[in-house]
Amino acid sequence: MVNQYDVIIIGGSYSGLSSAMALGRSLRKVLVVDHGKPCNRYTPHSHNFITQDGETPYHIYQKAKSQVLAYPTVDLKEDKVLTVSKTEDGFEAKTLNDSFFAKKIILATGIKDVFPEIKGFEDCWGKSILHCPYCHGYEVQNQQIAVVGNGDIGYDFAKLIYQWSSNIVLLTDGKSTLSDEQASKLLSKGIRVIENTIKEYNHSEGQVTYIKLSEGMELSVDAVFARVPFQQSTSFAEDLGCNMLPSGYVQVDEMQRTSVRGVYAVGDSTSMMRSVSVAVATGTKAGAMVNKELIEEEF
Repeated sequence: MVNQYDVIIIGGSYSGLSSAMALGRSLRKVLVVDHGKPCNRYTPHSHNFITQDGETPYHIYQKAKSQVLAYPTVDLKEDKVLTVSKTEDGFEAKTLNDSFFAKKIILATGIKDVFPEIKGFEDCWGKSILHCPYCHGYEVQNQQIAVVGNGDIGYDFAKLIYQWSSNIVLLTDGKSTLSDEQASKLLSKGIRVIENTIKEYNHSEGQVTYIKLSEGMELSVDAVFARVPFQQSTSFAEDLGCNMLPSGYVQVDEMQRTSVRGVYAVGDSTSMMRSVSVAVATGTKAGAMVNKELIEEEF
């Protein structure tokens, strides 16, 4: 069959390339299809990944891609997958330019952050408006930090960030839904709660300087921690009939298998643990398990 592979990997960032390496080294014929827009493209530096701490995401990606493509068993197509469907013998992936067939599919498609419609937010995202203290907390330790959140989520987020800085303000962006006990505990830790709505993040080339709030209030900050809603980058998992979690992630087991035989999912689409190291680990597991599944079917 034309364009026939053992495995098609949709998405060529860290988890997808990690899967490709495991499979390429297993002598499997692998196709990686990628359109080149990783979710951490906003971030200037990647941290908390040994051997690569402080490197730019682009540098890590380029090095990973060159190492993976050194294996003649792996092909990379810069293209956009439009649909993925089951066939009698496996799966078909249709792209803008072609169709490809494989026995197994690995979805490394990631997620898309849904930014609030607040001026300056997207410009600062990944630079000074941050989502993960394990990725970025060390660099802003003991600085003036605003945490955005409300209710239980805001309380837990402020409590987490307090490990890195005691100079914290919690912005509820509207009327607080904190319990009296939570508000009292925050106050005892010196964390001020501000209920004014957020109007704008003033910044210089992505570095936030102050936040404009309602009623003419301005708050000087060095960094902001915020969690934003997300959506799957593609509907491929649902199109194939994979179970989804109430949280919006693709449901996988400990070896990255979805509920549909032959379909695996890796990386940010499966877990709230959004880091390069975790993405790489999920890709390695999936690659090994897909190879094992093929062996069991072929032997």
